[in-house]
Amino acid sequence: MITSKSIVLKIFFSLLVLLFAIRPVQAQQKIQAGVELDALPYLTGGYFGAVWAGKGHMRARLLYAKVHMPKFMVPAGFSGNTVRSVALMADYFLKKKLTGFWLGSGVVYWDGTLRANEQTASYHTYLLNGSMGYAVNLSKRFYLSPWAGLSFRLGGDQNIRTGGETYRAPFLNPELSLKFGYRF
Repeated sequence: MITSKSIVLKIFFSLLVLLFAIRPVQAQQKIQAGVELDALPYLTGGYFGAVWAGKGHMRARLLYAKVHMPKFMVPAGFSGNTVRSVALMADYFLKKKLTGFWLGSGVVYWDGTLRANEQTASYHTYLLNGSMGYAVNLSKRFYLSPWAGLSFRLGGDQNIRTGGETYRAPFLNPELSLKFGYRF
């Protein structure tokens, strides 16, 4: 059976292979590529991985994450709000070498589960994300990028029923975290 997770994993690994394949021509075409980890999913017991490629001021990213939403973001009566997310993002850097201040936007898909009264429900959400951050070089290859973002729910499940309760998916979803990156 083909699932959204298997499709995402195939795309993710295909992009990793592509990034390694273009590495020899990067010097000629001045294409940069790299990978990123984000602290927030790991702090909640999840994970995050992103691959990116860019040139000049622009960068494209593909990411996959699993996040257990913090309790303060889950209404009373609900627990275990876990989101598996895949996103395709485009970032614009003020500096040509993909460092410093950046603005980003993209589309996001959430495949989530939510618990109430010992019952679990699944839900799916489509979002539009806007974000900004600042990439600080630690060395020629490693960098940190604190960032903040706001996602707007475009579609998907809005009222999720489980355990006799109804969870109303929020229209706005704020995010704040720190990315750790590596340039090839």
